[in-house]
Amino acid sequence: MGLSRTIWNDPAEYIRLHQPENPVMFFAPSVAQAAARRFIDGFPGLVTYAVKSNPGEEMIENLAAAGIRGYDCASPFEIDLIRRLAPDAAIHYHNPVRSAAEIAHAVAKGVKSYSVDSRSELAKLVAMVPAEGCEISVRFKLPVGGAAYNFGAKFGATAELAVELLKIVRDAGFTPSLTFHPGTQCTDPAAWETYIRKAAEISATAGVKIARLNVGGGFPNHRLHAVVPQLEEIFAVIGRVADEAFGADRPALVCEPGRALCGDAFSTAARIKAIRDDSHVFLNDGIYGTLNEMPQIGMIDRLQVISPEGVLRRGAPEPRIVFGPTCDSVDRLPGDILMPSDIAEGDYVIWHGMGSYSVVTNSRFNGFGDLQMATVLSTKL
Repeated sequence: MGLSRTIWNDPAEYIRLHQPENPVMFFAPSVAQAAARRFIDGFPGLVTYAVKSNPGEEMIENLAAAGIRGYDCASPFEIDLIRRLAPDAAIHYHNPVRSAAEIAHAVAKGVKSYSVDSRSELAKLVAMVPAEGCEISVRFKLPVGGAAYNFGAKFGATAELAVELLKIVRDAGFTPSLTFHPGTQCTDPAAWETYIRKAAEISATAGVKIARLNVGGGFPNHRLHAVVPQLEEIFAVIGRVADEAFGADRPALVCEPGRALCGDAFSTAARIKAIRDDSHVFLNDGIYGTLNEMPQIGMIDRLQVISPEGVLRRGAPEPRIVFGPTCDSVDRLPGDILMPSDIAEGDYVIWHGMGSYSVVTNSRFNGFGDLQMATVLSTKL
């Protein structure tokens, strides 16, 4: 999969001229750069991009061009990617569990910020990472709702353990910080308030003044027509509550958005392979491809259908059962999907807001997954 050199006006123009048989991801650089500027202008601290959400070189290059100067990496591959594409950027290695070889790789690449959520992993960092000029952020978790996915199920120390870890970080000579993740696609600003106030409590209980507070990712992109992300409201809550909770000891703030920076910059076009007995819709893309997130995070209802000639289908919405192309009965999108009543075989279903966790989860299961990418001025039809 490579990015096309030609820049098309929109997905409809590309489809009309090429009528692609395989799925296509449409990338709008202007949308990615606008998202970056929105965070840079609005968030009261350092903005770092969570590379795992979309590590495409075109994505990194456009974020760097827009002014993103920090990147949250989860693996040596991502560290090397950023060192190559944005060599002067700050790298935060905030995957809390790493092998000794991975830690050594990060140290060799000059990584100065790590996160941790356990005694055993902290011991490895203390043994292998030079303390001078290096930050270790203790990651903690809370039972907070309002998100599509609970990151605390895998990562995060309890508040009690976080107090203990924070003391060890300070005593070992590292720069002590705290970090959390409210959960992916979090639309409730109150989630950040709860976490920030707990961070202040952990810091006070430990008797450790933290240098930075990383308020995580979780910032949403636009997936549902009825739920437009209010990022500025979230930014305002973060700034206000940090002031209230920490007072004169307020730490520097950091965030690590992923989907909120890349999500709306991409749309996916999947072709209708068949409409079985005027009932079930079969696509050339599914949960083993770019639609992998749909069963876990929830459906995106921002979809449109166009004919091979690029004409928008405008029939009344009608619920459809939708399957992917593989010979696997699990390959079905959840629930009933509303599609125009006048859809036909050969049409293209275009989902908007598809830039996060789509390219990276696309597989070649059953021989499908040959994904193309095209650059467009706008993903709007």
